Amino acid sequence: MNIDQACVECIINQSKRVASAINADDKLTQEIVQAVENMAPGFSFKQTPPEVASAVYEKMALIAGKADLYDEVKKLSTVKAQEFIPFLEKEISSSKHPLLTATKVAVAGNVIDLAAEYAFDLNEELDKIFHTSFAVNDFDLLEEKLSNASTLLYIADNAGEHIFDLIYIKTILSLYPRLRLTYMTRGNAIINDVTYEEAEEAGFAEVCDLVSSGVNTPGFVYDRANEASQKLFDSSDLIITKGMGNYECLSNVKRDNLFFLLKVKCNVVANSIGKEVGDIICKVLN
Repeated sequence: MNIDQACVECIINQSKRVASAINADDKLTQEIVQAVENMAPGFSFKQTPPEVASAVYEKMALIAGKADLYDEVKKLSTVKAQEFIPFLEKEISSSKHPLLTATKVAVAGNVIDLAAEYAFDLNEELDKIFHTSFAVNDFDLLEEKLSNASTLLYIADNAGEHIFDLIYIKTILSLYPRLRLTYMTRGNAIINDVTYEEAEEAGFAEVCDLVSSGVNTPGFVYDRANEASQKLFDSSDLIITKGMGNYECLSNVKRDNLFFLLKVKCNVVANSIGKEVGDIICKVLN
């Protein structure tokens, strides 16, 4: 899906959040916001929101003199997420349907998103997630595909959220021990998306294959991915993607083995899916 005018306004608003997150003074804040406002008239409406955002965040990082704009925030998000591990593992182990419970855990983690139009509280999300139904519910098909797959590509989203992904992946592999699972991160620091190094630090390489996509966008853009990641995308029996950025980049791809897990956090994505902001989604691409 390509950007529309609402995306332009959202990206400009993101510049203000970036300035706040890095504790920019008034002068730097004005410089960052002005730079993005100056870029806005040149945004291509033939590009996805993550493709537009990549250039914007590279510009903001250059102005701020930071290679990773959200480095400290991502560390805090990860620590916060780790606090929930004992509770979430207990919920899954005591569940009558551990795969469904773990899938909801993964989606709950998707509220950790610093670029979203609407913000959601992680504590509140976890209080209700196990009693919330998917607004688009292709879970049964996902379970069927998992039982028949030999290879699974799991395309990551945000830092902090990756801790919830790790819990989910461990559950999947406990249920399908013959499955070869690959966890794919972004190619470099962009917004608060998880990088290879952050996933490695969390222990993913000890559980599954871990790769960097090479993309510089907050969503998997096939043409920007490295050759190895393109081959993985093309050859995997099953693909699970997390978050709105991956949905925005891949919603027009024609694949019947591609699933989206996400929390709807903006009106543009809500309209695309035909659901409401706040809904949780388990959707196969068709």
